[in-house]
Amino acid sequence: MRDHDHYLAIQNLIYKYALCLDQGDLEGVAELFKHGEILAPDLGTSQKGYDEVLKTYQEATRIYPDTGTPKTKHITSNVMIEFDDDYKSARSESYFTVIQGTESFPLQPIISGRYHDEFALESNSWLFMKRKIYIDLMGDCSAHLLYDINA
Repeated sequence: MRDHDHYLAIQNLIYKYALCLDQGDLEGVAELFKHGEILAPDLGTSQKGYDEVLKTYQEATRIYPDTGTPKTKHITSNVMIEFDDDYKSARSESYFTVIQGTESFPLQPIISGRYHDEFALESNSWLFMKRKIYIDLMGDCSAHLLYDINA
């Protein structure tokens, strides 16, 4: 793989998380972290592996029956990726902003923050090893989450 190919592969993993979540594919989200962990230090939470990640997202994400989605768009930007010297591991930082709109909830940004990710190269494929989610700005997540994030 060339440097550019490594960069694109990791960038695609970062974007695939957003795509899976916005499509209501919670199994797809969990599959991305079957070898990894998601932490939210601000909330004191951590999930490791497919089963824990899937359970957490199923218990947290409001899925609307008419679309099978959470009616969100996770916008990921400012992606910066750094590789170790032998291209066996990498780290990235990026911003996220989630917007949502439903029939009874006007289109608006609901949360924004940063992802700090760690990746490993195994069998010529990049894998998520760790994602730390930091919340910087909080809006109304009541139409997105099944629990009160501020509680």
